Amino acid sequence: MPEPETELVATPHGVRLERLVTGAGDPVTVFAHGLGSGIATTRPFGSGVTGRKVFFQFRGHGRSDSPPGPWSYLDLARDLRAVADLEGATRAFGASLGAGALCRLLAESPERFERLVFFVPAVLDRPRGRAARDRITDLLDAVGSGDASAVAEVVSYELPPSVRNTPAGWAYLRQRLDQLLRDGLASGLVTLPDQVALPDGAALAAVTAPALVLACAGDDLHPVEVAEQLAAALPRATLHVYDRPGVLWTERADLRERISGFLNG
Repeated sequence: MPEPETELVATPHGVRLERLVTGAGDPVTVFAHGLGSGIATTRPFGSGVTGRKVFFQFRGHGRSDSPPGPWSYLDLARDLRAVADLEGATRAFGASLGAGALCRLLAESPERFERLVFFVPAVLDRPRGRAARDRITDLLDAVGSGDASAVAEVVSYELPPSVRNTPAGWAYLRQRLDQLLRDGLASGLVTLPDQVALPDGAALAAVTAPALVLACAGDDLHPVEVAEQLAAALPRATLHVYDRPGVLWTERADLRERISGFLNG
């Protein structure tokens, strides 16, 4: 999707965050992106969602500030809470890293949101595997080198093989390359794959909101086991597992219907 003009907003914890607000009216939904991603990659998830939609960049991403580290999921939860509070969001969507930040926020404020969507959660109370650490290290090294071909090689793994050599795949790569080479990624992100979102997933037992947890079989960076554990920890969760990764490309209509139908309901 074309990148619209965004804004930098001040937060109570002193970190300016890049934000985009689309749509109009209530309810308001906040969208939290994955590690190394951002506003552009989360916008498609909100295409069928009614009301105002608030997209933002976590610290270290895009034009958002990069305060001194190391950073934790508690810091990410503060970023998410600040953006949600500024716009009065009552619903929340979290993808991968954003799902972990949302879990940390809910552990402290279990009644903060009325509806929740978790897309391919990557971590709960056990650290991520080596594949996740290697992927973010490779991405940071490539972006730091300024070599477009090196960045493109790492980013291409975000695409299903069937999409990589298509016009849609090339457009996605170009958009990601433009954003990453323009804004960069903060080195403080490298420690996050070694951390957990919560000391104990049981802390989510007090969450009262209905939740939708979405996972993909065969996704090494986002194991189905994490989604199953999260769905079991949330009292009112529904789990759906797709049979292969890359569903934003291969199952977009179904994914849009599930997310918008749940949030709009």
